[in-house]
Amino acid sequence: MPLHPKQIAILGSTGSIGTQALQVIAEHPDRFEARVITANNHWQLLAQQARQFKPAAVVIANDAHYEALRDALADMPIAVYAGPDALCQVVDNKDIDIVLTAMVGFAGLPPTIAAIRAGRQIALANKETMVVAGELINDLCRRHKAPILPVDSEHSAIFQSLMGEVAPIEKIILTASGGPFRNCTPQQLASVTPAQALHHPNWDMGAKITIDSATMMNKGFEVIEAKWLFNVEPERIEVVVHPQSVVHSAVQFADGAVKAQLGVPDMRLPIQLAFSFPERLPSSFGRLDFFALHDLTFERPDTERFRCLALAYEALRRGGNAPCIVNAANEVANLAFRQERCSFLQMADIIADTLQRTSFVARPTLDDYYATDAEARRLAAECINTLPTT
Repeated sequence: MPLHPKQIAILGSTGSIGTQALQVIAEHPDRFEARVITANNHWQLLAQQARQFKPAAVVIANDAHYEALRDALADMPIAVYAGPDALCQVVDNKDIDIVLTAMVGFAGLPPTIAAIRAGRQIALANKETMVVAGELINDLCRRHKAPILPVDSEHSAIFQSLMGEVAPIEKIILTASGGPFRNCTPQQLASVTPAQALHHPNWDMGAKITIDSATMMNKGFEVIEAKWLFNVEPERIEVVVHPQSVVHSAVQFADGAVKAQLGVPDMRLPIQLAFSFPERLPSSFGRLDFFALHDLTFERPDTERFRCLALAYEALRRGGNAPCIVNAANEVANLAFRQERCSFLQMADIIADTLQRTSFVARPTLDDYYATDAEARRLAAECINTLPTT
């Protein structure tokens, strides 16, 4: 038993990953404490969480909600900050042991970089950090001795499958549920509504990631993330559609042996492991019942119907700032679909058009990534404005 609970900073405590991380902390109050919690807009829930977990500080990224949050916590000994810069500043606190990066999208990159530069252990749930700037992030982690532990269920499964292994990886097998539309025809996909796409069959996720799962862009991003986390080339990362979401991912070694991690689809397990590693703590999470498993099926992904997965592979092969372009275009297209300004299939059109038109940089710096993100968002928005009426 450690003498003191690990101090956790949760960037994005009101989202799906953040709320489940707080459940893990609540289950092990002797092992973990929420030192800092943050949100973008949901100040009411952030205030409720602050009252329950009593962190040292809270941050609301949208400073329009600062006064409301400050007033709601006026009777509590909790420091209240606001604005994107505050997110980067709070992770520099020397008392923080682990920073859980659970923010969604490109916005998670600056505070993650700040946490790495502060030498904090990173529990990585913001996959866009590695998608956008994987090589740069790896260099920073080496320089500042900041370890990354993956929180995505797939990358956690790969990480667990590699524990104790010294043999080189022959292939990573990255499983995907296939989302709610894996058996739909192109004609059916053309008429998919946001409401339909927001119902994932297995996982409880936020709106943006749920749509990304439906298009399989989320899996494409996980391919890019796996390349940088595990130093594996794109041709050795195979996506396998596994609708039951029992096998979370696997690793094949040079002798042909395959190791996989199995479990019920519950994000609290990889969150808790990222917090407790190298220990495994008891939990109240559900257990896998093999006698209740009737079928485990595996299929090849259809990259013609789900073009976003192919676009992610294309960006990874191009290298440079291409993944950053795809990420920015996807964020714009994803939001446009949720706002019914483009169709389900048009999201891939927007991303492909933006990838072709945005300036390519072979060896980008951090400033290049910011410039690329801005340019790609502008071009994606222009593309949306010229789309035929859906």
